[in-house]
Amino acid sequence: MEGAILNPMSNPMPGPDSLLALAFPSDPQISPDGQRVAFVLARVEEEDPQKPDKEFAKPRYKTHLWLSDGGPATQLTQGEGRDSSPRWSPDGATLAFVRASSGRGGQLHLLPVGGGEARRVTEFKGAVQDLQFSPDGRSLSFLSTGDDEDKRDERGEARVITRPRYRFNGRDWLPERPARLWHYDVQADKLSEWHTPETEINGYAWQPDSGGVLFVSSTDELRATQGQQEVYRLPLNGAPEQVTQWNSGIGTLIPHPDGGRFVLVGRPEGKGSPENSHLFLVEADGSWRRLDEQHDHGVGNMVGGDCHVGALPEKPVWLDDSTLLFSSTVRGSCGLFRVTLDGKITVQDHDAQAVIPSFTASGSGVALIRERADRFPEVELNGKTVTALHDRLTFPILTPERVTFQNELGEGEGWALLPEGEARVPAILTIHGGPHTDYGHAFMHEFQLFAARGYGVCYSNPRGSAGYGQAWVDDIHGRWGGPDMDDLINFFDRCLEAYPRLDGSRSAVMGGSYGGFMTNWITGHTTRFQAAITDRSICNLLSFGGTSDIGLRFWDDELGLNFHRRADALKLWDLSPLQYVEDVKTPTLIVHSVLDHRCPVEQAEQWYAALTLHGVPVRFVRFPEENHELSRAGRPDRRIKRLEEYLGWLEEWLKG
Repeated sequence: MEGAILNPMSNPMPGPDSLLALAFPSDPQISPDGQRVAFVLARVEEEDPQKPDKEFAKPRYKTHLWLSDGGPATQLTQGEGRDSSPRWSPDGATLAFVRASSGRGGQLHLLPVGGGEARRVTEFKGAVQDLQFSPDGRSLSFLSTGDDEDKRDERGEARVITRPRYRFNGRDWLPERPARLWHYDVQADKLSEWHTPETEINGYAWQPDSGGVLFVSSTDELRATQGQQEVYRLPLNGAPEQVTQWNSGIGTLIPHPDGGRFVLVGRPEGKGSPENSHLFLVEADGSWRRLDEQHDHGVGNMVGGDCHVGALPEKPVWLDDSTLLFSSTVRGSCGLFRVTLDGKITVQDHDAQAVIPSFTASGSGVALIRERADRFPEVELNGKTVTALHDRLTFPILTPERVTFQNELGEGEGWALLPEGEARVPAILTIHGGPHTDYGHAFMHEFQLFAARGYGVCYSNPRGSAGYGQAWVDDIHGRWGGPDMDDLINFFDRCLEAYPRLDGSRSAVMGGSYGGFMTNWITGHTTRFQAAITDRSICNLLSFGGTSDIGLRFWDDELGLNFHRRADALKLWDLSPLQYVEDVKTPTLIVHSVLDHRCPVEQAEQWYAALTLHGVPVRFVRFPEENHELSRAGRPDRRIKRLEEYLGWLEEWLKG
């Protein structure tokens, strides 16, 4: 899998620029006959290879479509455009995809798979997303804001806000009108606006008879902020009809082959973000039951990795009239499972030492991405690996060792990744975000880099993490900083005991998002760590409630509290790291992105100001234009700068 890349400088000790050699697979799409896979590959290249700036390199992601029939994958699209979202026509002859070029959002294109040039279908000012062919192949649908433009900021105009939700992480300002559902008649080459929703469409799926779609939305904007969604039926000609009274979060819709029933992935009414997502079969009369009652694990992949650039579909698929294929996070792994209409669960493809972050299936074929802690993500087609991306790594990869700890609920687990050799090394405790996500067997370039640079990396799944059953998740409800901190410190002590090479007198604590909250919390409650790095963190739960894109609901779900209720305010302050900042002595690096609307940058600003006033050594690194996903999918040069800052801080306080 050759291609021009920005080569990292040759150095016996790898640096953050090793990121430049990587190529990231995403969006594996199985062909209708199950014998081919189309996918997206993101590579890091100079923004304009014809006009490189010798004083300032501009590495950027460039994406193209690749194709495999079971042999080594070959590149399908070329050029400077950024290609994504490949979608097969039902006859397997055409790929619809999105191509973005400089100055224009991604537009719908059609490419004959047998050969020929791609043809552009749309020329909107807004981007096209969520392409879907109808089962009969006659229609192609997508979401787009069309030619709507918002130039108020360019013109310096005031922005008048009347909606409860107006900014969102990764999207910045939300459009005045939600994206519309569009219909393209493939044979007639006719494009039309199909449906203009009152509130945003969060997902949709074609009915088996191609007579219309089911879509997810909310009855009004306030319910949307509260995660209260419903399913609607929309015919090709006619008005939408609400078919559920769900009043809760819905992630994905999977119509049953009979056309009358469907499965949704979501949470029942009264359950918020701490509840694992599950499979619910909704009958034609609106009654429903949970299909995966015997499976105490959430649907989908919750294991975090930092080599996921692009879309990672994991929508369940009907294998026949009675069997549904789905993915699920089990401890530190994610695999594929089957569930029948009578609730029987069987394993299809589950390696307890691996993660499948994405899959699609059709007929008897399955396309997926698989990764391990010591193996870079690769694309597989029907059990055969069709990429060789691991070979691009520029330094030897280490294998982590499992470390267990005990608490009131039983056994917890984590891992220690140690450098080669026998010398004593500084120890890092790193904490995942969420809190209801997971560390595990996904590949982490960041961890491998730290270990290669001489640090022992310790990471675990304390109570609150996904993958260990609902009771494990629920145990931190209303008490962040309690059981989770106990587990983290307990786990770290077990690592120090198991591996005497780890030097507890030269240790750091770090984390992002919820992991940043925990880093701030821990340094306010112990001085045992010699350095801290807090990334996209939270320090003030009160101000978070009114500034985060999920703040109107999040603390209700997680803590049973909310910032706008007088009776809850002091309780939220008691759970805020800022309340304990006078006790912080640990030198702290703060990293944050300006367009992070999930954990807004004002949280970092408050933590920086407070540490400064108390004389704590502190350094604040702010990234422009980036959002909450900087560490995983941010611009390559900014990801590199972030890692450089991490390593510089660790060098100064643990080795200096």
